Amino acid sequence: MDGVEEKTLKCIRCGFCLDACPTFRLTGQETLSPRGRIYLVRSWHEGVIPLNEEVVEALDTCLGCRACETACPSGVEYGAILEMARAEIEANHKRPRLQGMARKQLVDLLANPKRLALSLKAGRLLPSARQGRLPGFAAKLLSGTTDTPVRLPRSHGKAVPLPERSPAVGEKRYTVGMLTGCVMQVLFGDINSATVRVLQKNGCEVLAPSRLGCCGALHLHVGLLEEARRYAQAFLDALSPFLEEMDAFVVNSAGCGSTLKEYAELLHHDPAYAERAHRFAEKVRDVSEWLMEIGLSTRPNPLSLTVTYHDACHLAHAQRIRSQPRALLQTIPELKLVELEEADTCCGSAGVYNITQPEMAKRLLDRKIENIRATGASYVATGNPGCLAWIEQGVEDAKLAIKVCHPVELLDRALS
Repeated sequence: MDGVEEKTLKCIRCGFCLDACPTFRLTGQETLSPRGRIYLVRSWHEGVIPLNEEVVEALDTCLGCRACETACPSGVEYGAILEMARAEIEANHKRPRLQGMARKQLVDLLANPKRLALSLKAGRLLPSARQGRLPGFAAKLLSGTTDTPVRLPRSHGKAVPLPERSPAVGEKRYTVGMLTGCVMQVLFGDINSATVRVLQKNGCEVLAPSRLGCCGALHLHVGLLEEARRYAQAFLDALSPFLEEMDAFVVNSAGCGSTLKEYAELLHHDPAYAERAHRFAEKVRDVSEWLMEIGLSTRPNPLSLTVTYHDACHLAHAQRIRSQPRALLQTIPELKLVELEEADTCCGSAGVYNITQPEMAKRLLDRKIENIRATGASYVATGNPGCLAWIEQGVEDAKLAIKVCHPVELLDRALS
């Protein structure tokens, strides 16, 4: 774990992270707090304790939301520490064989849009899937329980690709690349299409290379470091012919955007990719970040809606993008934006966390849904596919008449 000692020594154990951490807030356990986890990682790294079940459980139950980074006065890079530790666990800790295989296969499945679409379509033939639940054997392997609240998401039954080139509407101002994503293509193709239309109407020619595959975000977040690097290398290879042409690379998925902005760090050791990764990472922008940076060239029409906004963790805490999505929504005349209590507290989705840690994830979802209910809003907007799917499930379970959407969908509607 190169650099882990230097990074963990930055933690002065002040405790500012405690109230920011969702798992500590729910449990009150020191080992389920950022400083407790950092202490465990450092002690393990120094040989004071072995890589045992306590360490693995503490890190498995971490959401990776990085809210502690926002709260930390010492600039501790908790996300980097977590990723290094998880990579070491996946390399050297022996999980139950079937569970280890299921974890990797789940991430690999989510990274392959065609396989994901086919699996979701086929899965609906199973009795448990028809009831809206993950098949019991999958839940048991991944979380140790069949009492998982995770539903199979709705799907078109196929990956929805985008045109390789979508010309700007009116005067061309910029040329941008766009991430079509893995889960986004299958579950939220409508959001991808809305993103393209909004960019076009604001003077952007949009490039979506068909060979552009998974960015490696999910693999990186669960500790499959070498797989994440391979995905990043393949991603850059596919994008290289277009890189100089692009003024920016636009992303509408917070978790992916966070990883793409960290490509320079992920591939810094690789002489064949380091410089290219650095140049690319400097061009990555969240869609709300980019639109507020260039300014809207087309005035939105009024929408008389009451909307609240949930901060996706990898947007608010990893990318430090908070004001731009709210400002983007407020460009829409007559739209009323109501602030959400604990808006930047994780909803419990966190990649595959709601599948591998269903009990903790459900507690966080219930808390999020109650806060959403209290706003009185008819729409809740958020900028990450995991949050969209998980909060939508919570809203449906609570039988609330609230629609869950991406901010760019509302802007697309206002521009139509």
